[in-house]
Amino acid sequence: MKQIVRITFVIGIFLLTGFAGKAQTQEFVPPVLPNFTASIKTGRIQLDWISGFTQVKEIGVQRSLDSVLNFNTIGYASYPTQTRNAYLDNKPLPGSNYYRLFILFTNGRFMYSKTILALSDSTIRADQKLQYADIMDASRGLRGKEQENREPERASWHPSNYIYTTADGNINIKLPDAPQKKYSVKFYEANGTFLFDIDQVKGPSLILEKAIFMHAGWFNFEIFEDGKLKEKWNLFIPLNYKM
Repeated sequence: MKQIVRITFVIGIFLLTGFAGKAQTQEFVPPVLPNFTASIKTGRIQLDWISGFTQVKEIGVQRSLDSVLNFNTIGYASYPTQTRNAYLDNKPLPGSNYYRLFILFTNGRFMYSKTILALSDSTIRADQKLQYADIMDASRGLRGKEQENREPERASWHPSNYIYTTADGNINIKLPDAPQKKYSVKFYEANGTFLFDIDQVKGPSLILEKAIFMHAGWFNFEIFEDGKLKEKWNLFIPLNYKM
């Protein structure tokens, strides 16, 4: 009888260890330097890494749009000696954002991490276009008389097939033949004030972080194909977003 109890106890411990192992493997564990991750969240990009170095003086975060040249230091890790670390880029640039880490050791030596392209966080739903009903629900807190005057008529408004807001609050640009043609895009405030432009959309898909637009509300845009106006329309960026 004692032997049966002993065997049952051992099996129970084995099963509990197995379940604990599965739970641990489901937790996100950042890669070890010189590798790290750069995940596109809503309105920001988060860098995560684990460091095995103990004699670190500072870790600088550098960003570039082309992955080769023009890397600029945009900030520093708050606690560079911590084993697990993270950095938030709250103002990413329009287009693709590439990152690398500059690691300075206490003895004066330094090294660079690998260069990483920021990719969309797979845990955030970004495949659903915001429709008019979603926008009206999201805009209730922003409505004033001036805002209502700028809202398009329900019967005439629909999201663009080329530039539209998704459920994560970000802006998607979809131009499948962008590699073969020259597309440029200009963005404006609802009152017509120019915001910024993308001189050339080089890829068929591009995500713009909502933080670039600085506030929620309606925005206008123009798409040009080889210098000719292809579409002039508008979009809405909600204050809150769906997951």
